Amino acid sequence: MASVTYEHVYKRFGDVVAVSDLDIQIPDKEFLVFVGPSGCGKSTSLRMLAGLEEISEGTIYIGDRIVNDVPPKDRDIAMVFQSYALYPHMSVYDNMAFGLKLRKTPKQEIDRRVKEAADILGIGQLLERKPKQLSGGQRQRVAVGRAIVREPNVFLMDEPLSNLDAKLRVQARAEISKLHQRLETTFIYVTHDQVEAMTMGTRIAVLKDGFLQQIDTPHALYDTPSNVFVAGFIGSPAMNFFDAKMVDRDGKVALDCKDFMLTIPESRANTYRPYVGKDVVFGIRPEDTHDPEFAPPGIEAALVDARVDVTELMGNEVIVYFVTEHLEFLGRFDPRTNARVGNEIQAALNLDRMHIFDKQTEIAIR
Repeated sequence: MASVTYEHVYKRFGDVVAVSDLDIQIPDKEFLVFVGPSGCGKSTSLRMLAGLEEISEGTIYIGDRIVNDVPPKDRDIAMVFQSYALYPHMSVYDNMAFGLKLRKTPKQEIDRRVKEAADILGIGQLLERKPKQLSGGQRQRVAVGRAIVREPNVFLMDEPLSNLDAKLRVQARAEISKLHQRLETTFIYVTHDQVEAMTMGTRIAVLKDGFLQQIDTPHALYDTPSNVFVAGFIGSPAMNFFDAKMVDRDGKVALDCKDFMLTIPESRANTYRPYVGKDVVFGIRPEDTHDPEFAPPGIEAALVDARVDVTELMGNEVIVYFVTEHLEFLGRFDPRTNARVGNEIQAALNLDRMHIFDKQTEIAIR
C-alpha cells in the first residue's frame, strides 16, 4: 500500500492553468475525494497521478518514489473511468483477466484473483457473459473488478457512477465504501456530486478554477467552510446567502440584511465587532431555518417575516421557498408545518449555526 503526495503541482494547457499549486498529502489507506464543478481541475489532477497527463511543474510521489517520469504501467495504480471501456467481444472473466495476461501473470494466479474479485463484487455468476448482456450497474462492477485484480497500491476512480440511475448510484456508493474498508488500499475518487463526496470520503478536497479551496473531513467542511464557495458547494439544498452590513445596534452587534435585522448572539459578538460598519455575507443553511412551532429546543433563534412562495413535500420534510421584498431563501421544515403557498409566516433562523464571510475576500470570519 502507498501514500500519495502532490507537491506544488501545476498543469498548464497553453495559457490556461488547469491546476495551480496543488499541495496535498494523502496518507496510506485514505479515501480522498476530489470534488468541484466542471472544469475545476479534479480529473486533470487524477490523470497527472495516473501518468495520463504530463506535469507542467511540481512533483508527485507514490509512497517515497517520485513518479513524474514513470510510465503509467509502472506506477502500480489502477483506474476506473466514467466510461467503463469494457471489451465487447470478451467475457466478463476475460475483461477482468486481460491486464494480468498482458503482464504474463501465471494462469492459476489470474484465476484466483478474478474469482476472488468477482466474489467481493457479487458478480461470480456473470463471468461467462459478454458486456452487452449486463446492466449498467453490473458493467460498473466489472470495471471495478478489473482494477481490483491488479492489486494496486492506489485505486483511482474518475466519476465511475455518473452513468448509473439514482437508485443504483446510492447502492454503488455503499459498495465502493465497503470495498475500501475491505481492501484497505488508498482510494482517490473524482466526482462533481457533493453527496457522493460527503458519503464516501475520509477527506474531501474542494477545487475551483484549478485552485484547492479547502481539504478536510466531510464534517469539518460542512460545519466550518473556509469561504463562500465551499459553503455554497457543500450541502443540499445549498446554503442561503444574504448581503449584509455589520452594525452597532444599541451597543449590540447586529446584521442589517435590508429586509430584516439580526442581533448577533452575545457569545459570538466579540468575533464580529471589528467588522461593524463593513459589508459582509451572512450564510444560513436551509436545515437551520425552521418552522418556529417545531424548532429544536434551546437554540438561539431569530424570527424573520417572509411569504411562502413554493413548497416541496419530501415526505420526511418540506422544502419551503421564501420571498421578502428584496430576498429569497429556503427552509427545511418539519412535515407537520402549516406553511402554505401565499402565507405570510415567520421562519426561525438558528444563529448558533450561522456563517459570516468577509464581503471582499469571501473568506469565513472566525
